[in-house]
Amino acid sequence: MRVLVVEDDAKIASFVVRGLKQAGYAVDHAKDGETGLALAECTDYDAAIMDVMLPGLDGFSLVKRLRAARKGLPVLFLSAKGAVDDRVRGLESGGDDYLTKPFAFSELLARVQALIRRATHAPDTTRLSSGDVSLDLVTREVTRGGERVELQPREFALLAFLLRHAGRPVSKTKILEQVWDYGFDPQTNVVDVVMHRLRAKIDPEHTRIETMRGVGYVFRPHA
Repeated sequence: MRVLVVEDDAKIASFVVRGLKQAGYAVDHAKDGETGLALAECTDYDAAIMDVMLPGLDGFSLVKRLRAARKGLPVLFLSAKGAVDDRVRGLESGGDDYLTKPFAFSELLARVQALIRRATHAPDTTRLSSGDVSLDLVTREVTRGGERVELQPREFALLAFLLRHAGRPVSKTKILEQVWDYGFDPQTNVVDVVMHRLRAKIDPEHTRIETMRGVGYVFRPHA
């Protein structure tokens, strides 16, 4: 899943972006409201985290413009202001939740997951599973056949993406867009390299992750 972070404070932005990536999300970061708006208008995000006080276009105005364009992107506002009136203004402008600085990353992550869960009507976005493979986005624990499997961060993110699309083919281009958060040459073999490592740990029998030539990959449930 892909999250947009619009935050001009470099320290807070680094803290949030790093934490989200470690939780398995692809993340784009904008330092000002205009850049954030441009990204939100041309990219499909699962959620956005926005500071209220931004250079140029502020967070409230940014979200109002997204809502006017019928963008239903779930938005969590961040603000140093904790007054009730400010929280109400944030929600009235089209935001879905409001978190006051300073905050614990665990709370931010839980709120983002709740927003995505409500938007997708998913019963639980913290645990993904298909067949005998299970992944917990909070504890980062991965199991196969009841046995724990240790994955590197990019392997973990790739598995999470495959599990979210279990049974459906996904292209290498889509994987690059959603698992890697910066542009790649479409001819790169980075997906193949990480997929090879993931298969060695999750699918040594070659029964779970199927290569569909000319299409991409599909994760098949395996009892």
